[in-house]
Amino acid sequence: MKKSSGSSRSEKQSRKKQTGITWVDHEPGDPLPRTGTDWKAVKALRDEQIIAAVHSDRDAAPIPVHQTPGLIPIVNTKKLRDRLGLTQEEFAAKYRIPIGTLRDWEQGRKFPDAPARAYLTIIARDPHAVASLLGEAA
Repeated sequence: MKKSSGSSRSEKQSRKKQTGITWVDHEPGDPLPRTGTDWKAVKALRDEQIIAAVHSDRDAAPIPVHQTPGLIPIVNTKKLRDRLGLTQEEFAAKYRIPIGTLRDWEQGRKFPDAPARAYLTIIARDPHAVASLLGEAA
């Protein structure tokens, strides 16, 4: 059962005209909305064609994270943990991160501060060396 979003369809359509945003009411299990995209043509594109299309579209240009003031690269702790094949408890114990802090980072309730970002970056680059060094310090 769909819940009312508090806006009528006509109100959403008028907002769409004003902002250019397409609003879609979609519940899990509903079929995907038709977008008019020719998916056969998209799937048939070769990598070179995709790269050429990206380079020709100014709006699709990648953001130079390390050259853009105000953007801070953050290691995705869940992806890092999954890549290492560790549970939250194992990762937290191995790298001496409080389990509550790790869960807050993974669930987006909090973000790592500067020293934690640096530590996570080092773990991402050489997890075995960090674990080895921490094991020696115990």
